[in-house]
Amino acid sequence: RNLRAMCFHYETQPIPNQVAWYAHQLPEGMQKFSTLGTFLFELIVPFLALGPAPSKMVCFCLLAFFQGLIILTGNYGFFNCLAIVLAVPLLEDRYLGVFERILTTTDIPFISALAGTVFGIVILLNILQIIRLFLRPQWLKRILGRCGRWQISNPYGLFAVMTTERYEFIIEGSNDLKEWLPYEFRWKPGDPAAPPRQAAPHQPRLDWQMWFAALNPGYVEEWLSRLVQRLLEGSPAVLGLFRSIPFNSTPPGYIRLVVYQYHFSDPAAKRASGRWWNRAEIGRSEPMSLRPWHNQF
Repeated sequence: RNLRAMCFHYETQPIPNQVAWYAHQLPEGMQKFSTLGTFLFELIVPFLALGPAPSKMVCFCLLAFFQGLIILTGNYGFFNCLAIVLAVPLLEDRYLGVFERILTTTDIPFISALAGTVFGIVILLNILQIIRLFLRPQWLKRILGRCGRWQISNPYGLFAVMTTERYEFIIEGSNDLKEWLPYEFRWKPGDPAAPPRQAAPHQPRLDWQMWFAALNPGYVEEWLSRLVQRLLEGSPAVLGLFRSIPFNSTPPGYIRLVVYQYHFSDPAAKRASGRWWNRAEIGRSEPMSLRPWHNQF
């Protein structure tokens, strides 16, 4: 209501990039204008799709421009690319002539049959995903479970509420309970001096889920306890998900979770210290070891 949502968005989104840091430094007036622009692009521009051809062309250009801004200032996997693809039918055939010329040099019946088959499968799977919201029979669970492995069809949800604070779980290991060394993730914020990285169109599932886990640091997700267990075991598959491992030869005897609140640094602090982030410790867990494992969370 006060148009300040974009004052928080860039630093609290799941995986910011470097452009997000610079966008966060814009004056509050520009941030409010950006929020107002979001309402324009999402609530008004789509109705242009119902108009004649020139209106549809304007709608496509504005929506593609809006998605481009999101791509530029954040890491949302291939979500924004898909959103642009969904707007392509707004274009008239004459704007897609280059694709028509490509198709005329290939076997049209084969291409049409292949496209129709793929389209039919995707539509069917998406219908099943909708059914799954209300009914969960075992046969449906098995079908979607098998397809999920190949990323053919997956459920997803959109962000509906602006997050105003950023918390991060930092995983640290130790052998003597005195010196603690951090496991650095590939994409999510950790070391305040490390610049935010560009991950999209890749979707780093672990880093992404760590953002959701830290939304409520008082509650530890069950999968996060399994992650800690695998680190204590020295699982190669799990260690490969991290950018740097402080214990290369043997896993540590203990691991703890430390919760920090993160804020983007300002230009003066960045020039003086090189820090992209400022952080303050909020709390930490008790040290965890493999034996006994139960009830440590």
